[in-house]
Amino acid sequence: MRIGSNEHKELFCRSFIYTHEAYDPQDWPWPELDELSLARLRAIPIWRMALEAEVGAGTMLAGFGEKASDQLVRQAIELQGYEEDRHGRILQCMIDRYALAVTPKPREKRPTRKAFVEFGYDECADSFAGFGIFRLAREARILPEGLTSLFTRLLSEEARHIVFFVNWVAWDRDRRGLRGTALQALPALLSYAGAIARRAAMGKEMQGEKPAENPTGLFDEALANLTPASFLRACVEENERYMSAFDPRLLRPRMIPLIGRFALHAAEAIDKARANGTSTSPRMAGASIPRDSEPAARRPRADRQGS
Repeated sequence: MRIGSNEHKELFCRSFIYTHEAYDPQDWPWPELDELSLARLRAIPIWRMALEAEVGAGTMLAGFGEKASDQLVRQAIELQGYEEDRHGRILQCMIDRYALAVTPKPREKRPTRKAFVEFGYDECADSFAGFGIFRLAREARILPEGLTSLFTRLLSEEARHIVFFVNWVAWDRDRRGLRGTALQALPALLSYAGAIARRAAMGKEMQGEKPAENPTGLFDEALANLTPASFLRACVEENERYMSAFDPRLLRPRMIPLIGRFALHAAEAIDKARANGTSTSPRMAGASIPRDSEPAARRPRADRQGS
């Protein structure tokens, strides 16, 4: 199948449309939370920006979809807009139910191709980190399973969104004359660089967020064993797990996972060097650490070419 062909368009659009699930977040079994869980939930500083991003994306995609000349592509983009708006309603349900102090600031985005492309690459970066963060949060039991389990559906939809996006943008660039991996590599690289810069700016903004409740040591016990290597490993492995669910003919996001794997190898090498250095310390004479005590990163299968 040639990327950019009509067959490719039919595959990535219909795959996305057929896997849509109908549900209403108002009907979810939202659990009662104890005081510690409520305090932790209220101390997480991302809710305002997450709500603004989802609601703004829903409106932008709905408007952009109306402009698509291809009927099938229009249907798929409008469906993603509906799902993004529904993500906003999920967050609003959580905010209302648990009385989170969130006052969103409207951030209107014009329904343009540029806005959709920027949003798509932002989602590729966010999802890679989000997959890992969510797994680590569940393993550390930062929040009750009854709450975190509700959001697995959200993550599956985010995976669908980014796979749809990287296939759409490759198809769209092909129609604009950028045929083949070589011609698409530069705009993809520039777009990922822009997404990373926007995520860095958002990180600075988040540092200024003042959570309603943030007692000292609220997350210390849950995150005691978190290291850069364990975080990156969770991101890489969870990304591979989510991406493996899609038709192998479809493109997957490639650049952010590649950067993540390089960073993981570097973090594991640093950890191994420190462990070996500790084992030879005079204070630990007679003690040793096996050379293979640090697990090597699981090598993923070779990626398909993609944006």
